[in-house]
Amino acid sequence: SVADTCAILKGLQSRYEEHHSLKYSKSAIEATAELANRYINDRFLPDKAIDVMDEVGASFRLAGKTGKTVGVRDVEQIVSKMARVPVNSKTSNETKGLQKLDKQLKKVIFGQDEAIGAVVKAVKRSRAGLGHPLSPTGSFLFAGPTGVGKTEVARQLADALSINFERFDMSEYMEKHAVARLIGAPPGYIGFDQGGLLTDAIRRHPYTVLLLDEIEKAHPDVFSILLQVMDHSTLTDNAGRRADFRHVILIMTTNAGAREMSEQSIGFLGDSSGKEQKALKKLFAPEFRNRLDGVITFQPLQMDAVEKVVTKMIKELQTQLADKNVKISLTPGARKWLAVKGYEPAYGARPMRRLIMKEIGDVLTDEILFGKLNKGGTVRVGHNKKGMTFTYSN
Repeated sequence: SVADTCAILKGLQSRYEEHHSLKYSKSAIEATAELANRYINDRFLPDKAIDVMDEVGASFRLAGKTGKTVGVRDVEQIVSKMARVPVNSKTSNETKGLQKLDKQLKKVIFGQDEAIGAVVKAVKRSRAGLGHPLSPTGSFLFAGPTGVGKTEVARQLADALSINFERFDMSEYMEKHAVARLIGAPPGYIGFDQGGLLTDAIRRHPYTVLLLDEIEKAHPDVFSILLQVMDHSTLTDNAGRRADFRHVILIMTTNAGAREMSEQSIGFLGDSSGKEQKALKKLFAPEFRNRLDGVITFQPLQMDAVEKVVTKMIKELQTQLADKNVKISLTPGARKWLAVKGYEPAYGARPMRRLIMKEIGDVLTDEILFGKLNKGGTVRVGHNKKGMTFTYSN
C-alpha cells in the first residue's frame, strides 16, 4: 500500500540522502509514494517509488544541487518524465484544472453545452474515485451531423487536461487484416516485431484522450477489442504485453443515424428517447451499447454559435498574421455574412475555414507580399452588396 511504501521510503531516506548529498522533505517522501502509485503502471510498489526517489536524487546531483532539499515539485517532474504525463496534471494543479474544465471547453466549443457538461461530469466522477475501478475514465459515443464539434471536443478536452490526444480514423480498419495493426500481427506474419499501433500508443501515454473517428466504419473485430477495453481496461498485444486503459478517456464518433438522433435530447443511455435508441440499435450491438458511459448527441449549430466559430477562426488567422506585424478586425456585417455563407447543414462549419481563406486570406496574401501590408499594418474587413471590403491603415 501507499502507507507501507511511505514507511519503507522513510527507512531508506538517510541512505539515499548520504548517497546523493541532499535532503528529502517529508512532503516529498509522501508525494513519491502517492504519485508513483498513481502514475507509474508498469511496475509495483515499493520498487517504483524507490526508483523515483533514486531518480530525483540523481537529477539533483547531475544539476549540481548537492546539499539542497527535494520538494514535491521536484518529485512531480521526475514522475512526469517516467510516466510520460505532463507536469501540470499532478494532484494540486489537476484539481484547479477540473474546476475550470467546463468553462474552458465552452470557450472554444460553441453550441454544444449539454454535450460538454456530460463529458465533464464523467471525468470529474472518475477523478473523485467514484467511477468503476476497472473501467476507463469514460467511454462515450458522440453522435450527430458532421462539422458540429465532435472531434474538436475530444481534442480540446485533451488540451484542457494537459494529457495526450490520440486519433484513429476507423475507415482505415474496415478490413479484417487491417485490425491486426491495432494490437500487432500474430507470430509468423509480417510486422510481428513492430507491436500494435493502439497498444503502443497507450503504453507510451497512459493518460490519453483516445478518439476513434467514424466508428461505424470499423470491422466487427474492432468492436470485440473495444469490449475488452471497456470491460477490463486492458489490451494485450501480439507479444503478450498489456496496455492499461484505466486512465484513458475513450471517445467514438459516428455520423450514421444523425438525422434521427439530432432531434433528440442529450443524455445517458437510460434517458435516451425511442428514436435515438432505435437508430443506435441498428448500428451497434447491445453488448457494445451497454458498456458505454454515455451516448451524446451533438445538435446542428445555431447561427449565434456559427458566428462564434467565425470569431474563433479569425483569431487563429490573427495569430498567423502577428508574425507579419498585421492586425485584422471584422465588422459585425462581415461576421454575419461569413457565418451564413460558411455554414451548411450537411457539412456543419467545415466549409468555414475554406471560405475565410478564399474571401480574406487570399486578398491579404497579395497585400502582405506586394502591397499595403508589406511592412505591416491594420486591416478592417467589412461587407457590402458588392462583396468583402478592406480598409487599411498603418
